Amino acid sequence: MKDVELKLISELMKNSHRSDRQLAKTLQVSQPTITRIRRKLEKEGIIKEYTIIPDFVKVGYHLAALTFCKFQRQLTPEVLKNARMVAQERLGEIGEAVVLERGIGLNSNGVVFSFHKNYSTYLALKEWLKQFSFLGPYDLTSFIINLDDDVHYRYLTFSTLSKHLLSTMTEKK
Repeated sequence: MKDVELKLISELMKNSHRSDRQLAKTLQVSQPTITRIRRKLEKEGIIKEYTIIPDFVKVGYHLAALTFCKFQRQLTPEVLKNARMVAQERLGEIGEAVVLERGIGLNSNGVVFSFHKNYSTYLALKEWLKQFSFLGPYDLTSFIINLDDDVHYRYLTFSTLSKHLLSTMTEKK
């Protein structure tokens, strides 16, 4: 990926609300260059969407949860395909879940990242996850974050990630 493409991605991660003209001025290239690169990155699927990160408490969420899943048996490709189909069909039922992924770590092989208005909606998510009992026995472990806490170390932002993205450019040189 070219440096100007990474810089554009970084700038959009910091603030995707800016115009191509503003981005061109920041990156010291022409506005048509920014427009062309942006369209290319969108077409290639490198830019998936433009979004904001709200103040979660002000929009009504008071808990965030990382729920780790440990499946007790090895899952075949066919079982995983069936699980993906069920999840895709039923994801609209549980809007609090913003990420569902396979992975490894913390003695788990799956994770759900979710935001909740209260503890009851968190419990509803755990109940919703029981529909996947066809995957075999599994354990759920959660780490719950109180978003109303007075102490926060680093909020969720993409600005921090954009800085890291740019640091990878200097590492490659």
